[in-house]
Amino acid sequence: MSTNDLTNVANYNYGIEKIFDEAGDFLPLLGTDFVELYVGNAKQSAHYYKTAFGFQEIAYSGLETGDKEKTSYVLKQDKIRLVLTTPFDPESEISHHIRLHGDGVKVIALWVDDARSAYEETIKRGAKSYLEPTVLTDKDGEIVKSGIHTYGDTVHLFIERKNYKGVFMPGFIPSINDYKPTTTGLKYIDHMVGNVELGEMNEVAKFYADVMGFANLITFDDKDISTQFTALMSKVMTNGNGRIKFPINEPAHGLKKSQIEEYIDFYKGSGCQHIAVATDDIVFTISEMRKRGVEFLHVPGTYYDNVQARVGEISEDLAILKSLGIMVDRDEDGYLLQIFTKPVEDRPTLFFEIIQRKGAKSFGKGNFQALFESIEAEQERRGTL
Repeated sequence: MSTNDLTNVANYNYGIEKIFDEAGDFLPLLGTDFVELYVGNAKQSAHYYKTAFGFQEIAYSGLETGDKEKTSYVLKQDKIRLVLTTPFDPESEISHHIRLHGDGVKVIALWVDDARSAYEETIKRGAKSYLEPTVLTDKDGEIVKSGIHTYGDTVHLFIERKNYKGVFMPGFIPSINDYKPTTTGLKYIDHMVGNVELGEMNEVAKFYADVMGFANLITFDDKDISTQFTALMSKVMTNGNGRIKFPINEPAHGLKKSQIEEYIDFYKGSGCQHIAVATDDIVFTISEMRKRGVEFLHVPGTYYDNVQARVGEISEDLAILKSLGIMVDRDEDGYLLQIFTKPVEDRPTLFFEIIQRKGAKSFGKGNFQALFESIEAEQERRGTL
C-alpha cells in the first residue's frame, strides 16, 4: 500500500474509534439475541439451515406446546440464534408477511439488561411501539420483552433474559432430534444490512441516531459503490460498544436496475438484505458449506491478479482463496476475508455474508467493485438488471 493509502486508512480508523466513543449507549445493547425469519415451511427451512449452514436445533414451539397459531424452530451455532416461524392461519399477520415478502427477516432481537427501560427510552425518543413490555414465565424463570418498529415491516425486540435459565424462552421446549450435522464454524452476527427505498436512507439513519443512540460509522456514496451500470449509497450505523452494526442501503441513479431496486421489487418494500456471520476459519467454513450445497457468488478471475499488491502479506494461501471465491481487503488494523452467498430462497432477496476479521474493522471497500460485478452477472442471468 502507498504512503497516501496508509494515511487515509489511519485517518479512517481514528474516525472509527472516535465514533464508537461518541455514540450513545443508553439502552445499552449487549448483542444480537436472535433473528426471526417468517417462512413458508419452518420444518423444511430448519432442515436446510442445519444441513447447509451447520446449525443445531435447540428449541421448538408449536401445537405440542399449546401454540395453536404458529410453529417455531430455534437454531443455534455458537452465539448465533435463528428462529424460523410458520403460521397455521392463512389470514394471520404472519401469513400476510410471507405472501407479500416471501421468506424474510421479521425480527432483529437485541439483548438488553432492561427491556422495560429500553422500550420507554426509545418510545420517548420517537419510536413507534410494536410490543409493550411483556413478561413470560415458566419453571426456568422469566423473560421480559418489548419491541419497536424500524424500516419497512422489520421490527426490533428488546430481550431481557438475566432471570431466565431455560433453553430459549417460555413457550418453547428443548428439541429432541437425532439429526445433528456438524458445525461449519460460524461464531456470531457481525452486522445486518437493511435495504430501503430511494430517499429513505438518511431518514432511517436518523432514526437509529435519534431513537437508539447510534452513530454513523462510515458513509459510502455512489462513487464508492458503483459500476458502469448500477450504484448504491450506504450509511453504516453503530451502537456505542460496536457490537451492533446496521449498514443501511438505498439505490443510486444508474443506467440499469441496481441490486437494491431488484431487492425492493421482489421483497415488496424495505427489509433486511443480508446477514453477515463471522467465522475464525473462513477456508474451513466455506469448504464445508460448498460441500453441503450452499451457492456463492462467482468472483471474477481477474480479481485475484492484483490482490497481493493491494492487501500485502496474508496468512492464507491465495490459490486456495481463489479456488473458493473468498475476497480479501485490508485496513490499518489488519485484513478481512469475505464471501457472499447467492439468495437463499427463490426470490432474489435475503442472502448471507461470511466474514473473517483478522484485525480489520472496515467492510471490504476494496471488494465493492468485484462484488457489484458478481451481483450484476446474477441479475443478468435472472433478467432483472
